[in-house]
Amino acid sequence: MTDEQIQNENYSASNIQVLEGLEAVRKRPAMYIGDISEKGLHHLVNETVDNSIDEAMAGYCTHIEVTINEDNSITVQDNGRGIPVDEHEKMHKSALEVVMTVLHAGGKFDKGSYKVSGGLHGVGVSCVNALSTHMLSQVFRDGKIYQQEYEKGIPLYPVKVVGETELRGTRQQFWPDPTIFTTTEYKYDIIARRMRELAYLNAGITITLTDLRPDEEGKLKEPEVFHAKDGLKEFVRYVDRHRTHLVDDVIYLKTEKQGIPIEVAVMYNTDYSENIHSYVNNINTIEGGTHLAGFRAALTLTLKKYADSDPQISKQIEKAKIEIAPEDFREGLTAVISIKVAEPQFEGQTKTKLGNNEVKGAVQQAVGEALSYYLEEHPKEAKMICDKVVLAATARIAARKARESVQRKNPMSGGGLPGKLADCSNKDPKNCEIFLVEGDSAGGSAKQGRDRHFQAILPLRGKILNVEKVQWHRVFEAESVMNIIQSIGVRFGVDGEGDREANIDKLRYDKIIIMTDADVDGSHIDTLIMTLFYRFMPQVIQGGHLYIATPPLYKCTYKKVSEYCYTEQQRQQFIDKYVAGDENSSALHTQRYKGLGEMNPEQLWETTMNPENRLLKQVSIENAAEADEIFSMLMGDDVEPRREFIERNATYANIDA
Repeated sequence: MTDEQIQNENYSASNIQVLEGLEAVRKRPAMYIGDISEKGLHHLVNETVDNSIDEAMAGYCTHIEVTINEDNSITVQDNGRGIPVDEHEKMHKSALEVVMTVLHAGGKFDKGSYKVSGGLHGVGVSCVNALSTHMLSQVFRDGKIYQQEYEKGIPLYPVKVVGETELRGTRQQFWPDPTIFTTTEYKYDIIARRMRELAYLNAGITITLTDLRPDEEGKLKEPEVFHAKDGLKEFVRYVDRHRTHLVDDVIYLKTEKQGIPIEVAVMYNTDYSENIHSYVNNINTIEGGTHLAGFRAALTLTLKKYADSDPQISKQIEKAKIEIAPEDFREGLTAVISIKVAEPQFEGQTKTKLGNNEVKGAVQQAVGEALSYYLEEHPKEAKMICDKVVLAATARIAARKARESVQRKNPMSGGGLPGKLADCSNKDPKNCEIFLVEGDSAGGSAKQGRDRHFQAILPLRGKILNVEKVQWHRVFEAESVMNIIQSIGVRFGVDGEGDREANIDKLRYDKIIIMTDADVDGSHIDTLIMTLFYRFMPQVIQGGHLYIATPPLYKCTYKKVSEYCYTEQQRQQFIDKYVAGDENSSALHTQRYKGLGEMNPEQLWETTMNPENRLLKQVSIENAAEADEIFSMLMGDDVEPRREFIERNATYANIDA
């Protein structure tokens, strides 16, 4: 047994290093978990599961059980080594209590205990404890069950033995504090999405998700088991399953270079977008970084070298009179990159961009070797990929010409703005917002009802282009898309590293608000516009500038009381409050708004546009892989999964059937 193995087997209180205290978590929870709404609530689950994943990455855990209990508490249990319970040398209390009550205290800071850790990017299970009204920790070690309970992060008693067991591992159960979170109802799909992702990223581990809350009919979901024997091979097929494969093979590698574990899976499809999802220690690095740069460099150099060495392909390129650019090699590419780094350095706007310089060369070397081997062994598939590259280069040149013709107009001057745009008088983008409104009729009402000082209106007429299914140059030929692009002032292209970039600094409005009818057609238009921004201007979404307006579904009136209701639940609450029990009542009057045009300008302002009253939904990219999969499914050619998704998520099924 090596010294390292001995050290890992002797995982104890001496491995727990204390960095800082827990005092500020309850006072400023958003600083630690992002926000106190749905996102922050689910972050508690991720932080707790991260501890179990760290045990799995260290080789000591094979099964994690996550349970949503009937009272909306969460239980996470693993079969790892169990948190140490012996006395901590500096704190003079059980190591379990230290881990649970001191922020950033844990074995992941001691590289002898964990070589790499995903949870290090977060704030630790102690933060979960601090933000819970109650938490129960149990550790199964040495044949005994150790236990401690807490209220709002404060221990109720010292760690004690409460029984004997043959199990090994840790069990955590917590009840989120309703005085801190705006919602305490867990969404099954959000948790399932992250558990599925973790199973793909950690091949061989089994994660079981159980929901003990009965549905409206009193039925329980079957427990869902996430297990990926082939890891990223299965992940890339899952992400790409709604696309038509150019080559059915998965180009795959799993190796270690310069002490860095590297796993990559690549597929090519017949679509036109590039979909690369990168991870460091299970953290989704949505802004990329050095590992992504290494991958792209290897892809470009290796494919270019192969194309130059093949007489038939090089002759084809010469005949087409085109010069291949790096981004051409990535059109129709879907890839998942996962690396493990002992001490990751994160940077960028959301701290999800890897900055470790040593990683680029390691990834470039690994990917270059694997891709070269694949191309040499599969000449037929290599030819198909290179043909796709030539087609992409041809389209790129056409797109550039179309873009240049548009950019000859100055978007910041009146002559460069579309005629349909009713602009606002304020010229400070930070104080301005634009509504992208479905139809001329609603656009007219919005123009009359708006505050002209800071609200601009752009009516959208006709079908919005589905950018998911077209090449770049087609985007610039669509009038509706060009009206949006010209109005907001943002241009998009590809930067020096091959990333799709938008000159976000030219954005003319702080808020871009999609305002459509509250029906299925309106939701379809929402999706088409969101797809445009997601595929070509993701910086707009990442910067928090894209929103969806929420017009009311009903206006409920009873006697002299009148209220707008934005959901079916609100309508029912109105009935329960004012109508139910009134035996003399014969008038439950409900006006259903099927379109924005049914509201006069004053109503549209009052319900949907007035910042004092309106309800805006901010569009965000929580999980890039899942977002990509959903956009591809909704906008793709495969009808059945789209129908199933709409049936599961249709808000309007009961009123538009």
